[in-house]
Amino acid sequence: MKLYEQLTLKSAWLAALLYGASGVMLTYEVGARYLFIAPTSWASELSQLCLIYGTLLAMPWALQFRRHIQINAIIHKLSDLNQRRIGIVMMIILIVFSLYVTIYGFEIFYESFEKGRTTGSLLDMPSWVAELPVPLCFLMLIFQALIELKKMISGITPPKGEH
Repeated sequence: MKLYEQLTLKSAWLAALLYGASGVMLTYEVGARYLFIAPTSWASELSQLCLIYGTLLAMPWALQFRRHIQINAIIHKLSDLNQRRIGIVMMIILIVFSLYVTIYGFEIFYESFEKGRTTGSLLDMPSWVAELPVPLCFLMLIFQALIELKKMISGITPPKGEH
């Protein structure tokens, strides 16, 4: 469990680096386009890839530290036991949803890989490059949700989201 949470932390740091790289690429693109009238053929698409990978890689970490968007107006007024019960139900729903996305995301990725689909943009990259993180990262989210579910069933109170 600790090993997986270290992997989750490393994927969150990688996500942060990808967001930074996206910002650098888009800044460069704006400068090249408007200052030098020489737009790039790569910055937009590669920055989009960085944002896709970054967002999906950060999901398990966000779950672990309860950084997803939450509406807690009523839940925080409940007892710790009832909050944990609701948390258990929510983790089960998240696991089922993530399993669905993982299965169908893999089918979409595999079909694009098999058929050789491309983005059709200036870079004309294989479509599967942007589709691959969906099944992989949702699988990571399933593992993190299982860890969180085990913690809640064991009576460990999850961190409070700062919302």
